[in-house]
Amino acid sequence: MAQRTEPAGLKLRLAAAERLKTVLAGEHFTPLGASDLADGRDRALANRLITTALRRHGQIDVMLADLLEKGLPARAGSFEAVLRLSLAQLVFLPDLGAHSALFLAVEAIKRDAKARHLSGLMNAVLRRAQANSARYGLMDDALLLPEHFATGWTAAYGADAVAQFATALIEGAPLDLTLRDNDPELIEALGAEPLLADSIRLESRDRAVEALPGYDEGRWWVQDAASAIPARLMGLEAGRGVLDLCAAPGGKTAQLIKAGYKVTALDSDGTRLPRLRQNMERLGYAPGVVEADAANYDPTSPFDGILLDAPCSATGTFRRHPEVLWNRSARDIAGRVTLQQALLTNAFRCLAPGGTLIYCVCSLEPAEGEQQVTWALDALPGLELWPIARDEMTGLEQAVSAEGLIRTHPAMSPGNGNAGMDGFFVARFRRTR
Repeated sequence: MAQRTEPAGLKLRLAAAERLKTVLAGEHFTPLGASDLADGRDRALANRLITTALRRHGQIDVMLADLLEKGLPARAGSFEAVLRLSLAQLVFLPDLGAHSALFLAVEAIKRDAKARHLSGLMNAVLRRAQANSARYGLMDDALLLPEHFATGWTAAYGADAVAQFATALIEGAPLDLTLRDNDPELIEALGAEPLLADSIRLESRDRAVEALPGYDEGRWWVQDAASAIPARLMGLEAGRGVLDLCAAPGGKTAQLIKAGYKVTALDSDGTRLPRLRQNMERLGYAPGVVEADAANYDPTSPFDGILLDAPCSATGTFRRHPEVLWNRSARDIAGRVTLQQALLTNAFRCLAPGGTLIYCVCSLEPAEGEQQVTWALDALPGLELWPIARDEMTGLEQAVSAEGLIRTHPAMSPGNGNAGMDGFFVARFRRTR
């Protein structure tokens, strides 16, 4: 008997559904790699389907409520993931064709023992969606952001900025790099534009990051323009000892070494440290590397400077990781606030009198930013705010508050850039005693 041939495109659909299913369950989205799908074109298409479904999650929620009178079936395996991918294709990726969206969706759940009994429902729902695709395509962009985030961000940043957040979510993020050395010829070879200080931006690219000019020689590293701000503000003399807390994958570590400091990079996650070491080796840098818990690390002698890029909700990274919008709850954020306070407390203990402490988070939540400054100044006697001056942020003066704190968000454009930046908060302190 001849072997049954799988329909073209089914393998990538199954891989995309499996990855999306894990994200819907609360996992961080990691793009499919060569070990998941060997063919580069299949891989690119599968990742495009997943990211579209994630970016359009809020609008797809509205579609699901309209299309499923009884809601999503319980204990239905891959049904929801396959349906979301197919709705994303039908409504937001019309260039991929409607027929394959319907056909491959039904074929995909037939391969799932927990979902195959729903093949008729899948077909019916998608045919209804196809008939209403024009109407669904006109949904308000305000639906892209969860209501609780949109409300809080509107209060913090204004309605115009939040409208731009929705646009930024759909457009995604360009590729920002930090240069090891000032190199106009390399910038030209990369097809990049200068942003702030040693940050440059590639608005588009036609190859993998590892294939770009200068990668193998360690002439740059990937780092969003907002993420590159904190390490530039240390303000110490070269040769001073600096501790980079929660350091992996090492972008800020590299900046601190480039600035001439003697750097110790600490991270509690041993699975992330090999990547940090690999990145440092590529760049030709050799920091001290320590695996330890930043909340109770006890160095033999205090540091002149500490950079704490604290674990946070990561809501400021939604252009790259849209799942954070739907996988973060108020309880999650409260837990991170508590952890950040423990890390700030120990960072203060590890800091020498007269030393500099920089606290930063890739979060848009005031509870993880401005409110933590208020807490630290009250809870840690001998810690004072060292305000960041506007002239330290040439090209992004708008990000500096009257109190000398930095707050960036996706509606801001750094330097000559025109594609926004991550949401970031930065505060700088001194220990007086």
